[in-house]
Amino acid sequence: MESVLSKYENQITIFADYLEEFPDTDELVWILGKQHLLKTGGTGPSSDAGWGCMLRCGQMMLAQALICRHLGRDWNWERQKEQPKEYQQILQCFLDRKDCCYSIHQMAQMGVGEGKSIGEWFGPNTVAQVLKKLALFDEWNSLAVYVSMDNTVVIEDIKKMCHTLPLSAETAAESPPESLNASTQSKGPSACSPAWKPLLLIVPLRLGINQINPVYVDAFKECFKMPQSLGALGGKPNNAYYFIGFLGDELIFLDPHTTQTFVDTEENGTVDDQTFHCLQPPQRMNILNLDPSVALGFFCKEEKDFDSWCSLVQKEILKENLRMFELVQKHPSHWPPFVPPAKPEVTTTGAEFIDSTEQLEEFDLEEDFEILSI
Repeated sequence: MESVLSKYENQITIFADYLEEFPDTDELVWILGKQHLLKTGGTGPSSDAGWGCMLRCGQMMLAQALICRHLGRDWNWERQKEQPKEYQQILQCFLDRKDCCYSIHQMAQMGVGEGKSIGEWFGPNTVAQVLKKLALFDEWNSLAVYVSMDNTVVIEDIKKMCHTLPLSAETAAESPPESLNASTQSKGPSACSPAWKPLLLIVPLRLGINQINPVYVDAFKECFKMPQSLGALGGKPNNAYYFIGFLGDELIFLDPHTTQTFVDTEENGTVDDQTFHCLQPPQRMNILNLDPSVALGFFCKEEKDFDSWCSLVQKEILKENLRMFELVQKHPSHWPPFVPPAKPEVTTTGAEFIDSTEQLEEFDLEEDFEILSI
């Protein structure tokens, strides 16, 4: 199947917008001396237009986290300027290819496990759950993704998930006792101190029934002031936006509803990034027009960032009589025990890690919404 798709890739791309006007047939169509394949290799969608906007917003939030992780929060993109190699590596994570860890293919297919068919619109919580699962296969970025449950963030669980032993300590733990003693004595007490795995914290919320409750407005806006902020996923029913800030009572957002042409890696290994950034200025909407189903995002590169975030939440969020969410120290006793998510045992990588290769091959997208917009 792959060889057929690659052979006719250019022809398919040219006529992608017109395939619905042609009959469903395996026969080749000849136009001006060239042959074109009408079938794209499967029954799945050839574009994410109309259903992929929340997935694209999730990509944008994650991309901002990766920029903070590798390039720093103060880094800014400049057109036509040579970018760091880490920037190009981040772009590679989001290409519309089956072998890219956060591609639209992987996100849509992982959503099947969350009860969402390919081509079905996702909500903020579903996207958060998908990102949490995909991050387990992403060794380069090595993120700990925590998605809160029941409007409650548990400090104990996050620290358990983010604290990892340094490589030297793990190696020492596998060594004989005498070797371990010599190692720890020579390096001192800090040799086995746990390291911090960078944290992507997502807090899905329901801030009302049919519309946002005004009592949450001030607390919601406070979240955009926090230095750990990654903005929020939300919007209107079946119409998702990536919210990055506010001005007065208006939210500032990036709109993913501009269909882009498929972009792939160039011969020199780089990605043409022009369509990965805003083609239009950010837009604004009144906060009370926001759908009550949202997901807040935060990034804590170091443990001190998370501790600072907890202090800010206690000061600015928990002071309200009707709290937007809860922050507790200990794991609630009536909850199931917390087990840090771990990568499933697999023997393959890339697109095959989902173990649904045939479905992925049929899901061949050629259009793209903008990502990495800030």
